[in-house]
Amino acid sequence: MRIVKLVTLFLGIIALGLIVTGLLLPSSVHVERRILIQAEPELIFPHLNNLRAFNRWSPWAQKDPQTHFNFTGPEQGVGAQMTWYSEQPQVGGGSQEIIASVPNQRVAVALSFGDTSTAIAYYDLQRIDGQTEVTWGFDSDFGYDLFSRYFGLMADQWIGPDYEQGLNNLKTLVESNTASTSMSR
Repeated sequence: MRIVKLVTLFLGIIALGLIVTGLLLPSSVHVERRILIQAEPELIFPHLNNLRAFNRWSPWAQKDPQTHFNFTGPEQGVGAQMTWYSEQPQVGGGSQEIIASVPNQRVAVALSFGDTSTAIAYYDLQRIDGQTEVTWGFDSDFGYDLFSRYFGLMADQWIGPDYEQGLNNLKTLVESNTASTSMSR
């Protein structure tokens, strides 16, 4: 009986420690990556403002070509929506909706990952010396969800490489389209 009490006390102390530590962790996360693309913002913006176009450069579309997609709302801009489901854990399921769109400058997307959490992703475009800097960012507020706060510690390492791959895919897509358009003139 004494061993059961000691084990219970020990487990209680560990649980309390995890709870207190979770409450001390940041309640939000920010991930951001940037790339320079040799193209004007108006040539990049359509790839960001249309969720159907997103899959042409998305790092997750490459991870599971069998992902199921459903598109609703307008084809582009505010209100455009996409849901997805994949058997692959790296892709999973969820939905996104464009919630803000400023032509050739910014697109913001509300992301929902089922029961777990919601987040905002955004794309900012800025002209720099004849190129466009594209910033892909992700912000999520976890509130008092302690499990998500622990997840937040690894978010940059988990999401960052995918954002880098996606931006590289976008750069290749846009620059190859720009080069082929220039050659056809």
